[in-house]
Amino acid sequence: MKASLVVHGGACEIPPEQIEAHRLGCKAAVKAGWQVLSTGGHALDAIEAAIRVMEDDSALNAGTGSVLNLEGEVQLDAGLMEGANLQAGAVAALRTIKNPITLARRVLESESVFLVGEGAVSFASAAGIEECTPEELVVNREVKLWEATRTDAALGVQRADTVGAVAIDHRGNIAAGNSTGGRPFKPPGRVGDSPLVGCGFYADNALGGAACTGPGEGIIRVVLAHTAVQLLAGGERAQQAAELAVQVLKDKVGVRGGVIMVDCSGNVGHAFNTGAMGYAWMSENQDEPVVGV
Repeated sequence: MKASLVVHGGACEIPPEQIEAHRLGCKAAVKAGWQVLSTGGHALDAIEAAIRVMEDDSALNAGTGSVLNLEGEVQLDAGLMEGANLQAGAVAALRTIKNPITLARRVLESESVFLVGEGAVSFASAAGIEECTPEELVVNREVKLWEATRTDAALGVQRADTVGAVAIDHRGNIAAGNSTGGRPFKPPGRVGDSPLVGCGFYADNALGGAACTGPGEGIIRVVLAHTAVQLLAGGERAQQAAELAVQVLKDKVGVRGGVIMVDCSGNVGHAFNTGAMGYAWMSENQDEPVVGV
């Protein structure tokens, strides 16, 4: 089986001065995930490794450096899924967890699927995942943007909203996941598509996997990740399915966004109809990743 991995850094209007940082962030993430796959690792491990890199990259809207909510705080969501048994784990409304994707992985390995807020933090403690202070997740760039957004909300729409990854390993296991700081200036407690199974991410070994990026309210309404994967059942390859899924999002709910995919043959797809979307992918017989914005 041909192993493949694709990541995204968020579909949005990326300010010109941030484009190179998005490109480098996606490249570093796909290399971290590919290191797992190229040494025989599981697709889930590759997803976690890739997304952790993006959560630790303050240029991207996940983990450290995420956008601030209405109260000037970081609030994080994440989720991932494996396609062999359709197991999934997700967390939301976190303020003190540096790498939510790792906590989501622990949830996947438990009897639960989705934990939020204080309950998720208690679970993290029991799982040996340390908390950080809320201030450790905040960067000065976002504080300045938040202060400006209070008087001109339009300034906040330019920030990318999600990071994600989809992979297939040499045994044919498919996994997909997302992590996000959500929408700028969102009300506390707001949760978008990113941690919702079938909306922000989906994986099925019989078909493929997908991870989505864009305005979460619209993505939820068309169950975009599941919609994208089901398009593969009609014989579409990953690239065609990704393009069709983005069109569904626009036609059905008038929303622009992006989708990354891997099908069960290891083909990679990525599509977006926003101004930009950072992405990178690796497959067999490549020495370096394909990277774009």
